[in-house]
Amino acid sequence: MAIRLIFLTVLMTLLNGCTTGKPETITPVSPFDLNKYLGTWYEIARLDHSFERNLDKVSATYSMNADGSVKVINKGFNTQKQQWKEAVGKAKFVKTQDVGYLKVSFFGPFYGSYIIFYLEPDYSTALISSYNYEYLWLLSRQKQLTNEQLQKYLTIAQQAGFDTSKLIFPTQ
Repeated sequence: MAIRLIFLTVLMTLLNGCTTGKPETITPVSPFDLNKYLGTWYEIARLDHSFERNLDKVSATYSMNADGSVKVINKGFNTQKQQWKEAVGKAKFVKTQDVGYLKVSFFGPFYGSYIIFYLEPDYSTALISSYNYEYLWLLSRQKQLTNEQLQKYLTIAQQAGFDTSKLIFPTQ
């Protein structure tokens, strides 16, 4: 039993360390202003993952917690189950507060990277990655982007090393 506990502890430590890393070609935005970033964002595109599978009308809302961490509420409508799904988590800065590099947790002590690698100067649109190239989100303050805007962000993501041909575009 003790060996099993040690194994699980080591595994959790390794997983926690790995998931707060970042892809080589990704540089978090800096300077970054959390206060401008807070509020609601709409998911324009994402790479597919089981935790968001079949979700449309996806949004992420960020606000401050009393302890200085960021409250994260991800919400989406599951088109298969015909019901809303919501996940509440918290985020903390990995380095300093002027760098768009955070770690977010929805499952207790487990954190994953949340790297803002492109951000419009007016904080209207953002490209987000995690610890590898299998995670990509295009978020906007608006529910829709023009084709020209969309192509701009897809090009940026592709140049950063993401396979944009695999993106899912949820209905808002």
